[in-house]
Amino acid sequence: MAEPLKKEKTKVVDEGIDVGISRLTEEKIESVINTVLETETGARLKIYVETCIHCGLCSEACHYYLSHDKDPHYSPVGKIKQTIWEMIKKRGRVSPEFIRRAAIIAQTECNMCKRCAQYCPFGIDIAYMLSVVRRIIHKLGVTPLYIQDTAHSHSVTMNQMWVKGDEWPDTLQWQEEEAQAEIPDLRIPLEKEGADIMYSVIAPEPKFQAQLIYQAAVIMHVAGVNWTMPASVGWDNSDMAMFTGDNEVMGRLKRAHFETAARLKVKKIVMGECGHAFRSVYDMGNRWLGWSMPPFTIVHAIEFYYDLIKDGRIKIAKKYKTVIEMHPNREHNYCCCAGGGVINTGPPFKMTRILGNRVKAEQLFETKTKGAEVLVAPCHNCHSGLHDIVHHYEIGLDIKFFGDIIYEVMEKPE
Repeated sequence: MAEPLKKEKTKVVDEGIDVGISRLTEEKIESVINTVLETETGARLKIYVETCIHCGLCSEACHYYLSHDKDPHYSPVGKIKQTIWEMIKKRGRVSPEFIRRAAIIAQTECNMCKRCAQYCPFGIDIAYMLSVVRRIIHKLGVTPLYIQDTAHSHSVTMNQMWVKGDEWPDTLQWQEEEAQAEIPDLRIPLEKEGADIMYSVIAPEPKFQAQLIYQAAVIMHVAGVNWTMPASVGWDNSDMAMFTGDNEVMGRLKRAHFETAARLKVKKIVMGECGHAFRSVYDMGNRWLGWSMPPFTIVHAIEFYYDLIKDGRIKIAKKYKTVIEMHPNREHNYCCCAGGGVINTGPPFKMTRILGNRVKAEQLFETKTKGAEVLVAPCHNCHSGLHDIVHHYEIGLDIKFFGDIIYEVMEKPE
């Protein structure tokens, strides 16, 4: 494995943060912080702040902390001490430069993977506390430029990649025609009322990875699923606004998604292979809209594929190569260091996340020495983040989605 680069000491330039900071006054900072704390938080934040005993057990859970030779500044509790605790202690009377550092910590040095909550003896949700920081940063107008642009794209076009209205159905028709070369009677049903399933994806699929729609269509067809996809807005289930703290836009996006499913009169929504999108539809956007649970049954692609295989609707023609489990794994696995919106902060912070996940690179390298050749990651941000790590540390693994694997090993019609 290649040696990591030394940590950059130069100041990162980000127009979203720098221009935003230039417009701040200490009076505005104080007003925004106290407004958020007094009107948008409550017992949850108060209990977390008053319960923490500063034991530091959360530190060993954080890939940033482990990857920076256990520098306490990168520990979960260290990030909280440098941000929200200081805001509370000083009653919002902090400087613009403090806000700059808080923005960088909250947006680029925490993936909100919540691994630290599992190591905390009290189960304190540090990711939630940093999400409050992100909310404050958003209302102060100091969000990193790239992720703010993504949220703006979504607010204007209702998808994060600025896919125009006619481009979306054109892409679906294109993938249908491609798939028909393999299975002549395959269709991607658009605007089909009363289908069992509305299948939704994130915007990078039609923009960059349209073959994933092709593969999903083949799986749906072979399994005999009664499904549909919308031809208009509401098809993109991604949500960077959730990670910028722009709850208002997040709510608009989820409302459009739910209203599209309601218009089509489907029974459930099946989400493509994306972790943050599932969270935004199942656990975040719905709550902002006032629902404790979503108004539709929400199923992630992995669970959906599992049910198809378990029920015999998808038959496996050949087993895939030997599976070699990482260690640690499951809920103790290290984060990809791309989720939580971090990868969407763009090129200025690329090396922040790559160097912040050296421990993941070491884990992948160790797994490869045991014979692994393919890395399976059921999430777009994971794919992109892990690709950067694999490339930078010269690990040499091919990265695939579950859909890639299932398409490869399933029985298909002659």
